[in-house]
Amino acid sequence: MEIDRSWIRRLIAEEEARFVELHPTSARLAEEAGVHLLGGVPMPWMTRWPGAFPIVFDRAEGSGFVDVDGHRYVDFCLGDTGAMAGHALPQVADAVATQARRGITTMLPSADAAPVAAELAARFGLPVWQMAMSATDANRFALRLARSVTGRSKVLVFDWCYHGTLDEALATLDDEGRVVARPGSIGAPVDPSATTEVVQFNDLDAVAEVLRRGEVAAVLAEPAMTNIGIILPDPGFHEGLRRLCDETGTLLIIDETHTICAGPGGATAEWGLRPDVFVIGKTIGGGVPAAAYGMTAALAERVSSFNGRHDIDVSGIGGTLTGNAMALAAVRATLSSTLRQEDFDRMIPLATAWTDGVAQVIEELDLPWCVQQLGARAEYWFCTPPRNGRDAAAAVDEDLDEYLHLVALNEGILMTPFHNMALMSPRHSFEDVEAHTQMFRGAVERLVSHALVG
Repeated sequence: MEIDRSWIRRLIAEEEARFVELHPTSARLAEEAGVHLLGGVPMPWMTRWPGAFPIVFDRAEGSGFVDVDGHRYVDFCLGDTGAMAGHALPQVADAVATQARRGITTMLPSADAAPVAAELAARFGLPVWQMAMSATDANRFALRLARSVTGRSKVLVFDWCYHGTLDEALATLDDEGRVVARPGSIGAPVDPSATTEVVQFNDLDAVAEVLRRGEVAAVLAEPAMTNIGIILPDPGFHEGLRRLCDETGTLLIIDETHTICAGPGGATAEWGLRPDVFVIGKTIGGGVPAAAYGMTAALAERVSSFNGRHDIDVSGIGGTLTGNAMALAAVRATLSSTLRQEDFDRMIPLATAWTDGVAQVIEELDLPWCVQQLGARAEYWFCTPPRNGRDAAAAVDEDLDEYLHLVALNEGILMTPFHNMALMSPRHSFEDVEAHTQMFRGAVERLVSHALVG
């Protein structure tokens, strides 16, 4: 089947006109913001939302939010995982307010530090922890430690991975198999091939070939890829990855910033993974910027000599606001009260219902699409299930993305802007899921009525 592009463009134009009509206040505020904000937004990727301008939100609570034009939305984006526990958690707001009145940052540990570390250890299985402000920072610090203890300079990542704004991970393979900067990456400090090896996810032979050269300090991986569609590991992939790292003296860093959706301890706990370093960010602070990285006792012993040095402040690991008292209070309040097993027992069935609704539409309309689920997260894709990032990237259809996202927004549903992905919080309901299923069915039926030929 081929898609009639002129029909899709007509549908996009209709939805765009509807979007502009629905959001006059957001339009005005976006125009005002353009005077002093680059691109009219406080951070560049906020321009990635569909529509002629970003929607401006007024208040968010639970599983949704209200924009400045008074429209209510079911939020399946949840701050791209940052608000996975739900918006405006009262216990987090109370903890932050209390700590703010007692002091926000002093460069000294607060009484919340030890309980937070104990909770992270209990959930994720690694005994020794450090804090960061973002998962990007946590990945950056972990790689510095890995290069220091191994004496090696390179990192291995998987094609079309995403680990925040980490320079070493903004790399991909070109058509000739050479490591190059990922499309969209700007201002790379060095040629990425100098720092990074890239292979396809699920290709253990390629991993083995690279690691046996003895140049790689660490493999940096998600348990399942999530930023180029949900790509699940083949049976035995993670066991093979751990074995190859052990055989070659390579550290294994598992980034669970998105895959925490698999359960209270992430995929690491659910699947019995054994990383040397575990990275988590976004959701652990209930929306307050915070991240953490944990390590095995063996690795902690190897890096312990770094602490106490007179020059530790210029080691490349730090940040004046890292581990501040307000962030620690937020993490403690979040992890002690939510994203626990009883929450996932609610969230995962919601994601299953969302997946089933999308799959039913795909099957009934005989579309060559797929939908994948990972715990409380699910996503549809315009191809058969991909096994690696290269195949997923080849299936990206920007026209279909724009159309479906615009319809969702106009119908009061927010999806993650870079994907067709939904994430469930403990505050979502089956009514929220059904609203998406009905929106998706109507949008796709309209698309199919004229768009598929051949």
